[in-house]
Amino acid sequence: MRKGELTHQAILERAIQLASRVGLQGLSIGGLAEELQLSKSGLFAHFRSKTSLQVEILEAATALFTERVIRPALTQPRGEPRVRALFEQWLTWEKELVPEGGCIFVAAATELDDAPGPARDRLVQTQRDWLDCLAQAARIAVAEGHFHKDVDVEQFAHDENALLLGFHHSARLLKEPRAETWARRSFDALLRAARPQGS
Repeated sequence: MRKGELTHQAILERAIQLASRVGLQGLSIGGLAEELQLSKSGLFAHFRSKTSLQVEILEAATALFTERVIRPALTQPRGEPRVRALFEQWLTWEKELVPEGGCIFVAAATELDDAPGPARDRLVQTQRDWLDCLAQAARIAVAEGHFHKDVDVEQFAHDENALLLGFHHSARLLKEPRAETWARRSFDALLRAARPQGS
C-alpha cells in the first residue's frame, strides 16, 4: 500500500493492534513505519513524537471501544439488560477485536501504572470513564427496580471490572479454557446479589 493511500486513521488502527502485542513502550515510530512500509520521516510527520503516538493510539482505541462496546450496549433496554450488555460487549471486545494481543487498555495499564506523563493521564481518564459507565448502568438498574435500592453502584462497577480483568488474566496468560465460564458465573452471582430479594 502506498503512503498516499494510508490515512491517519488506518495507521492508528494498525498501531492499536501492534501496541496490544508489543506494548505502547515497545512500539516506536520507526517500527510502525517499517510495519506499514512507510518512511520514518513520513510517519513522523503524522505524530511528531513517541509520546504523541502513544496518546493518539489510546484516543483511537477509546473511540473504537466506545463504538464497539458502549454504543451497542446503550441500545439495550434500561436497567439490568443494559448492565448485562456492557459485560457481553466487553467480552466480545476482548475475544475478537485484537486477537493477536488482547485488550490494549489492560496491556497499557501494566506498562503505565508507574509512568507519569500524557499517555498515563489519557489511560487513567479512559478507565475512569469506563468505571463511570458501569456505575451509571447500575444506577439506572436501581432506578428501574431491577437492583435493590441499597446497591453501592461504584462497588458494583469495581467488582464487574475486576472480574473482567480476571477473565483477561486467566484467558490470555494462563490459557485457562474455563475462563469465560468462570467469568460468567461470577457476573451472574454479582447480578443476583444486586437484585431485590425474591427476584
